[in-house]
Amino acid sequence: MPSTSRFRIPKAPITGLYGAVMRLYAKRAFGEVPDGAYVYFHHKPLLKAVMGFEGKVAKWNALDPTLKSLAQLAGAGAIGCSWCLDYGYFAARNDGLDLAKISQVPVWRDSDVFEPLERDVLEYAEAMTATPPTVTDWMVDKLLDQLGTAAVVELTQMIAVENMRSRFNSAVGLQSQGYSDVCELPLATSAGQAGEPDTTPPLTVVRSQA
Repeated sequence: MPSTSRFRIPKAPITGLYGAVMRLYAKRAFGEVPDGAYVYFHHKPLLKAVMGFEGKVAKWNALDPTLKSLAQLAGAGAIGCSWCLDYGYFAARNDGLDLAKISQVPVWRDSDVFEPLERDVLEYAEAMTATPPTVTDWMVDKLLDQLGTAAVVELTQMIAVENMRSRFNSAVGLQSQGYSDVCELPLATSAGQAGEPDTTPPLTVVRSQA
């Protein structure tokens, strides 16, 4: 499936030695260069900082991988980042997680596949992502009792990281790139997402004249 991204910021050519290495790594890891790389390549120091940070995030291990995936997908879904949902589901499949469960995140409130703890995590992710956040003492207390302090700290930071990703990707126009097409089960679609057309008007670039 070809990329559906609209690229509100024009794609930068990925060139030079650093660009060649990045292309090689991306194709080995993902099959193709992620659309976001074409945006970040306009600002290589920022790109390197984000990649370094994400490398450290990937090493966090206080939280169960399934709970981490559920939280990220719930946050991405609440923001409406189709690129993040697409890639997040693909990543869950590559990590060997239960796709019968992960695929139901967009409709988790109506699904019966989730355990009580998983539902608490999904609810917390959505509450953190709301603007303004709607997190309550009761939500956090329940998670602390079930997960312990370190895991709840990691969960909270993981949701915040996903908010950063999803809001950036949505703002610059990134949309589903087709990563999850390889998954055995399709990602469920909520009623609000099903068949929803992109009604955003075409972009008009206005440049000032010197």
